Amino acid sequence: MKLSDVAKAAGVSQGTASNAFNRPDIVRAEVREKVEAAARALGYAGPDPKGRLLRAGKVNAIGVATTESLDYFFADPYARAMMASISAVCDVRGAGISLVSAANDEKLAWNIQSAIVDGLILFCIEGGERLVELSRERRLPFVALQLAAPDESISVIGIDEFESARAAARHVGALGHRDVAIVALELVDDRIGPVSAEQVDGAFYSGTRDRIRGYLAGMAEFGVDPADVPIFETMNDRPTVIEALESLFADGRRPTALLCMSDRAALIALDWLRARGLSVPGDVSVIGFDGVPEGAVSDPPLTTVAQPIAQMGRMAAEMILDGLEAPRRERVEVELVVRQSTAPARV
Repeated sequence: MKLSDVAKAAGVSQGTASNAFNRPDIVRAEVREKVEAAARALGYAGPDPKGRLLRAGKVNAIGVATTESLDYFFADPYARAMMASISAVCDVRGAGISLVSAANDEKLAWNIQSAIVDGLILFCIEGGERLVELSRERRLPFVALQLAAPDESISVIGIDEFESARAAARHVGALGHRDVAIVALELVDDRIGPVSAEQVDGAFYSGTRDRIRGYLAGMAEFGVDPADVPIFETMNDRPTVIEALESLFADGRRPTALLCMSDRAALIALDWLRARGLSVPGDVSVIGFDGVPEGAVSDPPLTTVAQPIAQMGRMAAEMILDGLEAPRRERVEVELVVRQSTAPARV
C-alpha cells in the first residue's frame, strides 16, 4: 500500500495526502480527516520514516558496531563505560544510537548496511579489520576505537598498547614480583589455551600481541626471562578466564602476580582467588587493564592501567556528529592507577 493509493481514495493530490501526515497543521481539518479515513480503510500505516530520513540526508544518529554478540554492550565493563560516554554526548546533542552487532559475518554485514545512521563508531577490540572493511563499503564516516593499523586513511582513537602494558609490568616488577603470569585476550579468533612465542608473533589481533610484548619487556627489565612467563589466551569471559586461572595455578604452582589484559578478567580473578582461600594482594597481586568503574569498588580495589574511556567515547561521538571531513588519528594517554590489589611480593 502506497501513499498514492490513499490520495486517490481520498480524492486529493499526493502532495496534500503527504502534508496530512507530515505537516498536518497546513491541511484543513476536513481534508485531513478524509485522508486519515482513507488510510484506515486501506490499512495504510503512514509514510515510511526510513525513507523520509534518508531523503533528508542526515538522521542525527550514531551506529556503534562490534563483531561481538549484542550482549557485549551490556556484559563487558569496558563497553558499558564507553557506551555511557557516547550516550552522554548523544543526550546533549539530541542524537540517537543504534547498536550494530552479529554473531556471524553475514549478519554483521547486513546490519551495518541497513543501519540508519550518520556514521559508525567501531569497537575494534576484536575483528577491527572486518568492521573497517564493511564500514568502507557502506560509505559512511567512521572512527575506530583501539585499531592498531598503520593505514592513515582510517580515523582512529587509541592508546600505545605496548607502552601501556609495559607500565603495568614495571609496577609489578618494582614490587619484587618475578613469578608472574599473563591472562590474555584473544590472539586469533575462537582459540583459548596456553600461548607460545610463535603464536604471539603470529597473532591476528595486534593489540593483544603488543600488550603481551609490553608485559614481557617490562618484566625483562627486572631480569625475568620472557620464556618463563606463562601466557593463557582467553575470550575475556568468565568460563575461559576461569580455565586460564585453573591452568596457571595447576599442580601447586602459584604465580605471585597476575597481569590481566582487561579489568573484566582481573575482576573474575579476584573472585576466583578469594573462593580458593588465596588473599589479594597477600598471596597474589592482580593488575587489570582498562580503568572501568567497577574496579574502584571491587574487593580489594583494583590496580589497573586506566584508559581515558570517557574522553575516548566523547571524542568518537563528537567526531561523527560534527562530521569527519578528513581522517583523524588521536592517541590518548593512559594512567597507572595503583590501588589495593597489588603489593610487594613476599620473600
